[in-house]
Amino acid sequence: MPSASDCTPDTPNWHERERDALSTAARMGHNAATFPRRGPYRTVFGEPLVIIYEYPLNERVRTLLRLEDLYARVDHFLGLDDPNDHHAALTGIFEILEVASRADLKSDLLQELDRQRTFLDALRSNPAISEDKLNQVLGDIETAFSNLHALSGKTGQSLRENEWLMAIKQRAGIPGGTSEFDLPSYHYWLQQPPEARRGHLAEWMKPIKPVHAALSIVLRVLRESGRTVSLMAYQGVFQQTPADKPAQMLRLVLANDIPCVPEISANKYALNIRFLLPEVVQKSRVYDRDVAFDLIFCNL
Repeated sequence: MPSASDCTPDTPNWHERERDALSTAARMGHNAATFPRRGPYRTVFGEPLVIIYEYPLNERVRTLLRLEDLYARVDHFLGLDDPNDHHAALTGIFEILEVASRADLKSDLLQELDRQRTFLDALRSNPAISEDKLNQVLGDIETAFSNLHALSGKTGQSLRENEWLMAIKQRAGIPGGTSEFDLPSYHYWLQQPPEARRGHLAEWMKPIKPVHAALSIVLRVLRESGRTVSLMAYQGVFQQTPADKPAQMLRLVLANDIPCVPEISANKYALNIRFLLPEVVQKSRVYDRDVAFDLIFCNL
């Protein structure tokens, strides 16, 4: 746990973390699917007022964000009925297998879950903390930890041993490679009733669900760790020297009625943000007006 001397203006110290733990514990009690990954802070008649752009500052967070997007895509297409939707869901599963094959992913997730469990367990004596909420959060972490720890071999090892799936995976990497004349058995499967296909897809998701549950908790904690700073990019350009303790992820909040998108580059020496016009035909140009935005520095 960071000491007061480790903290920067963008990193809450121990007392601030303890003060905010009740709010964090309450939010973490929600199902991961209801937590706003990139959703709006506020809405008007259901329409978002802001767009949130997330930028990872290390390879571990980059991998987790990619996996989160892939799991969300699979969940979306899994709920639909068209054969093309279920083809997209299956190719999403294949992509998860590729991204999750990183050797240290499981150990990283287990280590972070254990760290959060230790931190939250130390709050039991705090009268400001709801014991019910705290127990719920600790239960979620314990379940995610146990299920992930129980996995053996590579993520989705049983899927990798399924010759039929691996034949489709190999052909899916070739443009147009899953045509019916290339994979007649796959074409047959796609013509089965949606309920049958969905049942197979749900079964194939089971071996990789523990990773999803674990990374959802880790990313939730990471996002909630952030401190927000309101900033201005003059003529579409912003530069800053990072604080002593570098963040692991940036979240940039921009009003959705500003016609520009951020281009972020960052390392331990400098943070550079350019706001560009969202061109879809030619190379993007700098949006040469002042841009007000919020920047959230997230760190576990």
